[in-house]
Amino acid sequence: MTFQRARSEEQREIRRRAILDTAAAMLEEMPVADVSLNELSRRVGLAKSNVLRYFDSREGVLLELMDSVLREWLAELAADLAAGVDAGGPPVPRAEQLAAVLARSLAGRRVLCDLVGAQGGVLERNVTAEVVARHKRTALARLTAAADLLRRYVPELGATAETFCFQALVLAGALAPYSSPPPGVLAAYAAEPELAVLHREPEDSLRKAIRTLLLGAVPRG
Repeated sequence: MTFQRARSEEQREIRRRAILDTAAAMLEEMPVADVSLNELSRRVGLAKSNVLRYFDSREGVLLELMDSVLREWLAELAADLAAGVDAGGPPVPRAEQLAAVLARSLAGRRVLCDLVGAQGGVLERNVTAEVVARHKRTALARLTAAADLLRRYVPELGATAETFCFQALVLAGALAPYSSPPPGVLAAYAAEPELAVLHREPEDSLRKAIRTLLLGAVPRG
């Protein structure tokens, strides 16, 4: 696609949305590390200098995309929890159910997991303090919303809900690369099948990790 110069706020918002949508589509094809500003510009039909009118860097694009993906995930998670957790059950079974729902939901959001995994080491570099502050404000709002949602089903989490949510997302980001290994790693597993024990399905790995984290946070009394 090719854009004419944006002359109104509505047109500028259309450009921004097109850039974010294109970045999201690229992340369905490739890891965060392979998303370049040059290729993003080419695909969206804008010169790189024009993309930089809307975002200060490639990382700025991906940080804003991360907020959009988090917002969509939370809306989906609310419905999943309502369907998958018995809010009136005993604490430990409720925690088990919540861990299973949360793991399944995160495992189905590969782009979100990739972005979370890249956040600290990649996405928060090469951006201005203003961009980071804006991202942190929205991230904190999403984290608070997630904690409020989980407390509906496991109120025993109390004030630890925000910490649990943050750690669950970090776990998802850390485990994601191991569940989708590159061709060289897959070739090594094929050549030496005993090594494949290190290749874990994302949902199963996340369920076990989140279950351990969650049960450790829920009081036993």
